[in-house]
Amino acid sequence: MIIRYTTKERDLLARLMRAEALGEGDLGMLMVGNVTVNRVLADCYTFKDATSLYKVIYQNPGGFSGINSSLFYASPTTKEKQLADRVIKGEYYYPATNSLWFYATSGGCRNTWYEQPFAGSYKKHCFYEPKPGVCDEIY
Repeated sequence: MIIRYTTKERDLLARLMRAEALGEGDLGMLMVGNVTVNRVLADCYTFKDATSLYKVIYQNPGGFSGINSSLFYASPTTKEKQLADRVIKGEYYYPATNSLWFYATSGGCRNTWYEQPFAGSYKKHCFYEPKPGVCDEIY
């Protein structure tokens, strides 16, 4: 376990992963989980006070659009909970390994997003990581 969490927070993470990336399959959901966990770990940018899964998921501004999806409000499945457990335990997947941001696109990914470097893409998601030396706790 790389962050502290409650069962309720694990379920929130599982629901967020589904709402943000169900169409991207298990790997896409795992990458959304990576970004979420990274935000809990990060002591930089707008994430300095986002010290729990609950705070990160409901952060405003700067949170996740998935919380507005009907997919977010259904109970997580056993499989979705297992995926959330995997990222909480420290499994990482490139390009989300050090990423703090992502967005879904119907076109190509930009070289930077909010002045942050492009880390890579997976299916329709573009991932962005902080500039080197800014958020050392996620590297």
